Amino acid sequence: MKSKVEDEIENKLEYIGLDLDNVPETLKLFDDIKFSPKKKFEENKYRQYRYVPIKDIEILLSPTNRMDSIEEKYSKASSVYNYLVPDTEENLIRHATFLKMLKKVNIQDIEKIEEEQKELNAKVPFKVKYPGNYLWQIYYSENTGKYFMLVPTEDSDYSTFFFLLKKQIEKKRAGKIFVPISYIDYTRGIFTDEEIKDMENYLWLLTKDWPSIYEVHSKTESITFELIGETGVYDNIKTPYKVILKNKEEANKFYKLLKFLFILQTELPHYYKFSTNINNSGELEFYYENQIITYDILIEFINQEYQKLLENEDKKEQEKNELKEKLQKLQAEELQIEADYIEKEKQISTYLECKKTFFGKVKYFFKYSKKSKKTKNKTPEKLEQNIEEKVKIEEKEEKSSKIQNYTLEELVYEYREYSIIENECKNLIMDINAIKLKIKNISKKVQNATKFIEEIDKHKRSIFEFWRYSNKDELKELPEGEEEPLNVKTQIKKYFDFEENFESFGKEMDKIQRKVLTKEELDSIFVSTTYVLTAINALLAAKETTKKDTETSLKKLKEELSKLEQEREEFNIFGNLLDDKKNNKTIANKKHREQPKDIFEILEIDKNTKITEYKFKLDVIIKNIKEAIEKITLNQDIIAYKTCLGETIDNNSLNEFNLNIEDEIKQALKQNENKINLYKLNIPKEQNAIACTNSVFYDNQNKTLPVGMDLSTKVLVYDTKISDKFPKKPSKIFKVACYEDEKNELSKIKIKTINLYEN
Repeated sequence: MKSKVEDEIENKLEYIGLDLDNVPETLKLFDDIKFSPKKKFEENKYRQYRYVPIKDIEILLSPTNRMDSIEEKYSKASSVYNYLVPDTEENLIRHATFLKMLKKVNIQDIEKIEEEQKELNAKVPFKVKYPGNYLWQIYYSENTGKYFMLVPTEDSDYSTFFFLLKKQIEKKRAGKIFVPISYIDYTRGIFTDEEIKDMENYLWLLTKDWPSIYEVHSKTESITFELIGETGVYDNIKTPYKVILKNKEEANKFYKLLKFLFILQTELPHYYKFSTNINNSGELEFYYENQIITYDILIEFINQEYQKLLENEDKKEQEKNELKEKLQKLQAEELQIEADYIEKEKQISTYLECKKTFFGKVKYFFKYSKKSKKTKNKTPEKLEQNIEEKVKIEEKEEKSSKIQNYTLEELVYEYREYSIIENECKNLIMDINAIKLKIKNISKKVQNATKFIEEIDKHKRSIFEFWRYSNKDELKELPEGEEEPLNVKTQIKKYFDFEENFESFGKEMDKIQRKVLTKEELDSIFVSTTYVLTAINALLAAKETTKKDTETSLKKLKEELSKLEQEREEFNIFGNLLDDKKNNKTIANKKHREQPKDIFEILEIDKNTKITEYKFKLDVIIKNIKEAIEKITLNQDIIAYKTCLGETIDNNSLNEFNLNIEDEIKQALKQNENKINLYKLNIPKEQNAIACTNSVFYDNQNKTLPVGMDLSTKVLVYDTKISDKFPKKPSKIFKVACYEDEKNELSKIKIKTINLYEN
């Protein structure tokens, strides 16, 4: 009688189609592969993916582990035939190893590989790589042009090996599998190694993500280069992108485009910063000031930017001359005021000398009794432009009048010239502000000195008193180059950053809400965080669908209550055992002994609840929520987001806004709508709003509930005219790629359009 293990092995052999007493002749054939592994490559970094014919793959087994070096694995490898036929003592040991591997593998895992390869045969995945691709250890010998699979016998997963063995045993050995090829470089038919490294650097700068670059060989042996990565499209939102380059011409254009953008952004970082987006196919796009930049428009783009720069340069040159003239006038004014002050100082000194004798006082009286004539301001002559400046103007006029194509080098050079003029203007502005402040201070000194002299006969004062008095209103000096603030009363506000500020915001709001709100108000807010919010908003806005929405939510509540009652009956079998486990709860890794709020208890729902009773209870809930919102104001400025699928935000509704934009977008991407409206709401400090803190979701009778917002990142806002705060047209439009089935990376890619509205 056969044991269970023997039956299991026989079933698996039958599934694979392998008869160990009659091994197929095709598995006996084995030629020397002559494989020479290159040490510079990492085995787990794939450069090539190919559709490889199943019949062309030799299977070698090696008594090693996957993590061992390629040299060791290859040197110990032997043909699969030696593991199937125990004709020698050495092969007998190998055969026992094969049976252990067969015992360990699951048929379900082999079937999963088969289904996966069916999908891969239909199309190349969006990201090219796919889950479990590391299990395929397929190599290619450039010396003999042969493929082989190297199977480490000390591994734990043999599904790919038995799948390939099964396919090679089948009568129909035609067909291909899509697999990564280990230890092989790019063919260099499209890019050189240096260009590939350059592209990686260029894309990292432009997308802030390191790309994966694969060479993909199709079923017809055509080669494409596919660049895969992620790029930021707005705030913290990123989307996967893909670039497919089918031939040398496309590759050259894309490479030159990347190089162009890289040079501009690195050489002129203060003037050029490119943004990214994706198109409807998920391909990467580059933008400058809402203009899409492609290789075909680069010449036109350079010419436009060059002409624009020349115009700005002329304006900046004119501004520089005006600033120079203004500075000269102020310098002349400064000299005049300084002279007036020195004159006042001399007058005081003379008085102190003359007051010692009677004749001295008479002399002082006659000298200063007449009003001293003010020296006229000498307006400096306007500087004539020198020969060099005239030559520059003539050159610019000549440049702008020519009809020609400019190069990137010329644009960069001209911007450097422009930056010199721009810096000169900035320095002139700083000098002007500094001299303005100096003139103000000296003018104050002159005014004070004049008042001092008017009282000179009434008081006995020294020159030191004069200096102290004249300088009493002196303005504090500004740091060198700092612009003088004139009647500016602005307060710098702290910007809300979700990563940095969310935790502290949540804790502070939870403390406030626990202190200010009643249990009934917190219970009502909890109800609004569920699907019952639809019925609440229908009642608030008095919509036509109010009755329908109310009935729908009541029906759903009763269905959930019925399921819950069934579960409770089953749990009673175990007494209090499971209840004890339920009491052991944690929030943010902190244990507590509180019970979650019960929506059925709050709404007083049972299987006999009528629609009128339910509606009355919702009216009470709405009243409690309104009163709660009136009590609570935010403790700081925040930024929150709300997505609407193909519709505008509702007035006169209780709106949920999410502080976490990534989470809000992620939830919206799961819906079937292809167009999503994203509303960005800047909510100032002291505005009424409710934060969905821990106390909203749990009762705190035992006073053990952790403080914070660990269960939700949302806030509730009630504004009867909230839609009026947003513009009619979106401020930005961007696209995000996602899988049709988020759990399956082999599923199709969908492109969602996000319309951003900011208040």
